[in-house]
Amino acid sequence: MAAVTELHRYFPRLKYPRRRLWGCSISIMSLRSGARRICLRRIVESSLCLNGSQPSKIPLVWQQCRSVASTPTAEKVLFPGALNSKFTNDLNFLDPADKDAIPTYRVVDQSGRVLDKETGVDTEDDEALALYENMVCLSIMDLLMFEAQRQGRLSFYMVSAGEEGIAVGSASALSPADVVFCQYRESGVYMQRGFTLDQFMNQLFSNSKDAGLGRNMPVHYGSRELNIHTISSTLATQIPHAAGAAYALKLQNHQNPDVPPRVAVCYFGEGAASEGDFHAALNIAATRQVPCLFICRNNGYAISTPTSDQYRGDGIASRGAGYGINTIRVDGNDIFAVRRATKEARRIALEDGGRPVLIEMMAYRVGHHSTSDDSFAYRQKVEVEDWKRRDNPVTRLRKWLENRCLWDEDKERELRSSTRKEILQAFEKAEKDKKPPIKHMFDDVYESITEEQKTHIEELKDILTRYPKEYDIDQHDGGIESLNELMTSKK
Repeated sequence: MAAVTELHRYFPRLKYPRRRLWGCSISIMSLRSGARRICLRRIVESSLCLNGSQPSKIPLVWQQCRSVASTPTAEKVLFPGALNSKFTNDLNFLDPADKDAIPTYRVVDQSGRVLDKETGVDTEDDEALALYENMVCLSIMDLLMFEAQRQGRLSFYMVSAGEEGIAVGSASALSPADVVFCQYRESGVYMQRGFTLDQFMNQLFSNSKDAGLGRNMPVHYGSRELNIHTISSTLATQIPHAAGAAYALKLQNHQNPDVPPRVAVCYFGEGAASEGDFHAALNIAATRQVPCLFICRNNGYAISTPTSDQYRGDGIASRGAGYGINTIRVDGNDIFAVRRATKEARRIALEDGGRPVLIEMMAYRVGHHSTSDDSFAYRQKVEVEDWKRRDNPVTRLRKWLENRCLWDEDKERELRSSTRKEILQAFEKAEKDKKPPIKHMFDDVYESITEEQKTHIEELKDILTRYPKEYDIDQHDGGIESLNELMTSKK
């Protein structure tokens, strides 16, 4: 009885029956809610100190139980599904057209002039030069690889023209320990984090030095050393993966306070934001409060579909607010704005144990969606040329460097010439390397070769032996002997 009396102090809105108190549970009727069965022993032990000391703090779950109904004079909604909403007697539907669009953050204008002299660009001159060199390297590599695909030397490629500042700028503001999930237009992220030209070329040619052992199509890079998960062709699947990884990082950050905390970073296009995975990922990230940066590249087109046919709302940033996520829209052609926004977003993501942040990076996709696409079939060439001439991230950063007398035409010519040579050298070297051993077709599936796999291997060996003209196995490192090695090593 004393325990029940004490409980009444902490649950003033609940009514307790006076009978059956000797049982293991009591029936509690809250206002406008059904009966709940609550273990009396657990309530007493968790909420009261039986040794006579002051009661401990009430768990959060019981604090939430107080918002089950509103008082007659309440001015705010107390429904659990819409906290902090005020009551009104005006019948007004929310019309997005009546609201101003979310502003786009920028640091420098199209001429490379700093808009806020006091704040500046928050980037040292040497660092800005390094960023520019990476952006130029990326643009030259894209041009050469696109031409190589047209020559039949590569099977597939995707360029980043118009979006170099998003990838290079955001990656430069992250910690090397942060876990990254890319889509397929983030070559600049890899380059900025240390992916070498040789590694790019080895993956594009799927040769024996490819870290993926030739199992992925070109441009689907991955690097365990750089903490970047391998790219998948399937659209938007990396978004919920990033949310799950961020939850794991949240636990690790809490369990290892002496280790610098990490965040998960997820890149995707505005077209991927139309997939269900996007909504599921943002919702779980918000409800679990995980340290994750969702970086959306809104480049105007999802393959051949313009944004006008993708959504009617205010871009992708408006969706972040709907999920209760800190959100910002940034000029993706301004690498300084990209860097500063990413830095601040990472800081916010690590506050209070973790929280997600959505960044919508605005850009224009200058190139075709991929080498399998002809964008002039669904947009005017003059539109593309206008964007290339009027504004792009490489030109804007160069103008800033020139304004500070850090760059000139001679340096530009020397950089482009030397960079082109380095890329071509890596390209020619990777092209000459042999393909990965055939045995890797069966590796890393099971811990040991199964009987079914042994049958497949024997069938493959038989076909390759009987039809040598149809299958050039000499281009693969180790030839057919690699299959014999696999059978021997796995027995």
